[in-house]
Amino acid sequence: MMRTLICAALASLFVNAAAGAAAATREDFVRDAIKGDNSEIKLGQLAAEAGGSPAVRAYGRTLVADHTKAKRQASRLAAQLGVRAPEREMLKADAEYLKLRVLSGKSFDKEFVSYMVKDHKQDIAEFSQMAGTHHGPVG
Repeated sequence: MMRTLICAALASLFVNAAAGAAAATREDFVRDAIKGDNSEIKLGQLAAEAGGSPAVRAYGRTLVADHTKAKRQASRLAAQLGVRAPEREMLKADAEYLKLRVLSGKSFDKEFVSYMVKDHKQDIAEFSQMAGTHHGPVG
């Protein structure tokens, strides 16, 4: 959910290329955001089906809804920037998906929640870094 809010806020902030060689370009960032949304949608679908608790299944449905919306926004931004979005559903979390796919019940929930916390912390750091290097509306 936090990632969706940050994505929506950042969509209006991109303008210049990153200041410094280490920072990702906005084009790479948008492509990575779409890949991340693909992962969150796929993992959310899995959690909605395989989650051991009602809370994990509900969170899975929330991930699907939030990241479907975020992916639409990122895809529109990609089009505005002239960025070619990934043609196939590329996942940033292929290994995690395969690991979760064979789990169920409490073991699924524990691994899923652990991964979501770690992944969202990383996402927030990446979005914050991009917000600090790009200012103003998309032009």
